[in-house]
Order: sequence, then C-alpha cells, then structure tokens
Amino acid sequence: MEEYVYIDGKKYRRGYTTGSCAAGAAKAASHMLLTKKKLETVNIDTPKGIPLFLKVENIDIGEKYVECSIKKDGGDDIDATHGIDIYARAEVTDSFVTIDTYNEKSLDYTEGIVLCGGKGVGIVTKKGLSVEVGQAAINPTPVKMIKSEVIKVIGQDIEKSLGKNKVLKITIFVPQGEEIAKKTFNPKLGIVGGISIIGTTGIVEPMSDEGWKKSISIELQMKKEQGLDKIILVPGNHGEQFIKEKLELDTKYVVRTSNFIGYIIKEAQRMGYKKIFMAGHIGKFIKLSAGIFNTHSRVADARSEILVSNLALMKAPYSILEEISKCLTAEEAVDIIIRNGYEDLFNIISNKCRDRIIQHLNEDKRKIDVEVMIFSMDKTLLGKSNNADLLVEEFR
Repeated sequence: MEEYVYIDGKKYRRGYTTGSCAAGAAKAASHMLLTKKKLETVNIDTPKGIPLFLKVENIDIGEKYVECSIKKDGGDDIDATHGIDIYARAEVTDSFVTIDTYNEKSLDYTEGIVLCGGKGVGIVTKKGLSVEVGQAAINPTPVKMIKSEVIKVIGQDIEKSLGKNKVLKITIFVPQGEEIAKKTFNPKLGIVGGISIIGTTGIVEPMSDEGWKKSISIELQMKKEQGLDKIILVPGNHGEQFIKEKLELDTKYVVRTSNFIGYIIKEAQRMGYKKIFMAGHIGKFIKLSAGIFNTHSRVADARSEILVSNLALMKAPYSILEEISKCLTAEEAVDIIIRNGYEDLFNIISNKCRDRIIQHLNEDKRKIDVEVMIFSMDKTLLGKSNNADLLVEEFR
C-alpha cells in the first residue's frame, strides 16, 4: 500500500478498516488451523485494489481451533476503533451446525463457510441498515472479503480440505467492542452490544468526510424506514439539547448533520421526507443564511461579514458595524446586537436560512416544507422563520 497521501499540501498516512482486519484475521486463523504453524504476517486484497500485509497477533492454536487478531490502524484518520484488536476464531464443525451461543448470529452458510459475529460485534436491532435485523453488524463488503480470503486458504473443494459433511466456522469477535461502541454512531443506529465491522474499500483514507456523511445518511434512511416522513436536523449536540430541553420534542425525529448541511438536506429530499425542521447555533446558521452548506471553518468562515451586511441593510450605524466586524465569536456579536436593539436580525437570518435551503432543494420538484430556529450557546431562542412555530407543533 502507498502509505501516505497528500491533501492540501500536507502529508497524511493511510490506514485500514475493521473489515480488512477481520478478513486478515480470518485468513490467518484458517491457514494456521490447517497447517498448525504460526504466521507472523498475512496478506489480503482490498476492494480498492490495494494489497495489505498485516501483522498477526494474539495467536492461540488449539487442538480443534485457532484464534488470532489484527490490530486496527486508522492511519491519520483516527476514530474510536483505532488500535483495537479484531479477532477471528476458525474451527471445523459439522455441516448445518446450530449456532446458539452468547451474542452470536450466523451471517452466511455458503461455500462451506459459516460466518458469525461473536462477543463485541454489535447486533442490528433496527431496519434500514445493509444488514438484516438480528444479525451481527458485519457489513456486506467485509463479509465478501472474509469469504474470499478464507477460500484462498481452504480452496474450492471443501470436502477435500475439511472432510465430508464439514464446514469451516469463522467467528469474528472484539473483546473491547462493547465498550468502544459507546464512542461510535452505533447506539444511534440501533446496533447494540459492540462495534460494526465495516469498510467499503478496505482502506481508511485520511481526512475523508465520506464515511461520516454515509453514517448520517444511514441514520436518516433508518428513520424513514421506521415510518417517519418529517425530520429534525441539527448540527450537533447543542441542537439536540435545544430540541429536547427547550422545545420538549421527541428526539426520535432528530438527526445530527455535523457540518454537512447541504448534503444531508439533499439526502432527506432523495429519501422522500416531506417536512424538515432545523435548529442550530447562530455560529453555524449565520453561514447557512448566506448559502454556505458546509459550515466547517476550513471551508468558509464569513460570520462577521454576513452579520455586518445584514445589519447594514437594517441601517445600523457604522459604529455598530465596526464593532461587529471585530468580533471573534458569534456569541460576542449576539450581545452587541441585542444591546443595540437589533434583535429582528435573528428572525431575518432564520428566514434567509429557510429560503436558502428551499432554493438549494428546488432543483428537484418534490416539495419539502422547511422552517428554521436559531439559538445562542445557552440555548436561548434568538430567532425563527415565519412558520417555525406551526411546524414545531407537528412534531409534538
């Protein structure tokens, strides 16, 4: 693997996914089960076309089984699973074996391989994911990778390799999985008891937003499949707290967009949502009011300029505009605006957010009702679009 990539002139190290770890561990365990010889490294192919050479750790060769692990390496795109051990246990069992052990669900019986999720691998409890309810959270691409790598070891003639009426049982487990999962999206996605084994390419690309955006899309799709046709979008934790504590709405409707507001509202439209209520801190939504749909500061940061231009249209004195232009935070600007009696600005900003969203969605003829509220850091409501109160009532 070409270990480094360059993004915006900076050097970043690539990594590999939990799916690649599972495939590598499964292949190594299968090989050692058949040969009874330890492996120091194992090589696998990834869907991205990049081969990996992985160090095999925690080897345990028993009479009828082998266990080993591969350590997850996220490169410079570190997440909660970075550095944890992804294990595989390989054992030969009778065909049509009944699997009924703790936190273990069969995923696949084909081609002489029984693939299971063990302790620390989450179980899917809600519809809308790429894995069926009740199964271990091992996504389709890692399932294919595991089977492909194991077949390279045992060959196509299963009976010759394993014996008559025998199958190879592969169990993926993660001792730290249940604890680590609390730091991931899994609880919101209805995956309980552990982490997910994921990765569509097998490679972790540093500084990539795509995985994050995809996780949000999955959550949005799950809520749609659970029967919701309206959604509340908030940038993050502060927005969710505002919805729950100040508006007293059910958080089952809430999805966090992070900075990817434009992407998520288009996804909501694609999935057929009819109504979108948005609530966010003015520091994020002041950008949205000017048509900035990725609100990360590295993409765009013109908060003061946007506030100044709107206040100028309200005929605010130059002294106020100058004071606002020197503000380092939106909160500081809020204090100045309120002190000088220009609170109407917050309703103007809210309506501009709504109008920008509608304009952004208008390329598609499917109409969506959109309303917006903005608040300060202490969760005080600052402003709202014209029909925000009416839409809020529909969520009660």
